[in-house]
Amino acid sequence: MNLKDADRPYVGGQAVIEGVMMRSPKCLAIAVRRADGSIVIRDDAWVSIWERLRFLRWPFLRGAVILTESIYNGVQAIHFAAQQAERDAASEAEAEPKADPAKRFEGKGRVTASAVGMDTAPDRAPDTESEPAQHARPAEPGPTTSNTAMTIAISFVLAIALFVGLPHLLALLAGKIAGENLGVDSFAFHALDGFFKILIFVAYIGGIGLIPEIRRVFEYHGAEHKVVNVYEGGLELTLDNARSQTTFHARCGTSFVLFVLVLSIFIFAAVFPLIPTVSSSSVVNHLAMIIIKIPLMLPLAGLAYEINRFASAHPHQLWVQAIVQPGRLMQKLTTREPADDQLEIALAAMGAALRREAAAATESVREVSERDSPAQILVFRDYTEAASVLHAGA
Repeated sequence: MNLKDADRPYVGGQAVIEGVMMRSPKCLAIAVRRADGSIVIRDDAWVSIWERLRFLRWPFLRGAVILTESIYNGVQAIHFAAQQAERDAASEAEAEPKADPAKRFEGKGRVTASAVGMDTAPDRAPDTESEPAQHARPAEPGPTTSNTAMTIAISFVLAIALFVGLPHLLALLAGKIAGENLGVDSFAFHALDGFFKILIFVAYIGGIGLIPEIRRVFEYHGAEHKVVNVYEGGLELTLDNARSQTTFHARCGTSFVLFVLVLSIFIFAAVFPLIPTVSSSSVVNHLAMIIIKIPLMLPLAGLAYEINRFASAHPHQLWVQAIVQPGRLMQKLTTREPADDQLEIALAAMGAALRREAAAATESVREVSERDSPAQILVFRDYTEAASVLHAGA
């Protein structure tokens, strides 16, 4: 990739089942390891809404935008990974004998310039008696907007019930058990509310971490962090450099959520005394307060994002180290030390994202739009082959 250090774009990621998603300002790349060891990458253009609505880039607004877009991109990544898992399951269910792995990939060493925008020589001459295979092909349609919206809506309702409604009710119940009639205008109520939020969050993460498939996702999460650290450290994107990195990253979504939960204690304690009661019924009032908390999550996300962003830019300041320490501890639950094959997937996803960024930086908008905008699927027999294409010129 031929971008100057001053022009290096922010890149963030997410782990999925047997894969990693990397998102840069102009690309969404999802790399997944198939059961046969091959690497499948969905390489798609990405344009944030703030490219059209520039004011959304302002500090304290951009955090809510990034959170919303990250959820949307995350659903796309999960869908793509699930597609690959379904294909693997279908292949394993077939009764016919497996082909020789060497023959399965025969003819797949060619990358066409029209498909991936690079002049790459074939590693062998294609078989003239059969149609030559290619790394790149048009991507299959992803989830429709309505399906994505439905998935997000269901997840949102469940998250609100678990991390907003339940802690609120537990705080109310705890106050009554203690003989204190805690109102929503008291700091003690919101401190209890925040305590239960954090407790439920930690228990949830710890619980799902016992599931073997989720533990593998956490390993891919660690791989994603290591590769982002390599990139942000200005190092060459190699397996050796990735191995040496920490699985901690200051801008991790885990730390972000924890910041939101802690900040909610102080924001809610400051805001709710200013909100008048809506009914003489305490049940109605508490339901109203739970609902009011939902839109307040947007400014909370904005503030938490700015703290995370500043912390990642000043990691050596003592007070920064103090505020990121809880996030570091939480990341011990959501990341695991990855194996080399998992690091390869994260490196492949990063390479795909940066390749498109480099094209956008060196060519006209029209050229990039015409050539690179359609989503495409890249298939490689192994990481060595993927690296020869994705990291060429890095």
